[in-house]
Amino acid sequence: PWGQMSFWGATVITNLLYFIPGLVSWICGGYLVSDPTLKRFFVLHFIFPFVAICIVFIHIFFLHLQGSTNPLGYDTALKIPFYPNLLSLDIKGFN
Repeated sequence: PWGQMSFWGATVITNLLYFIPGLVSWICGGYLVSDPTLKRFFVLHFIFPFVAICIVFIHIFFLHLQGSTNPLGYDTALKIPFYPNLLSLDIKGFN
């Protein structure tokens, strides 16, 4: 599963993290890039998109809950409900 680009890319990335004590040995499973490193990088690359999507949805939810166009906090009756109106706009990505 390791190609030369993958191996040396992982080596460069882990060498960039050497300034944090103990982090490289925790990520690599030792001080060398080896099989445990491949498994841990695979898990990180698999889980990261799901975490990023969750953070984006939480951000959008709280942004619409708080309201980004009302910095002074005036209470008005002219409100558009988040669901389904604004949620459908967020999913489409445009008006």
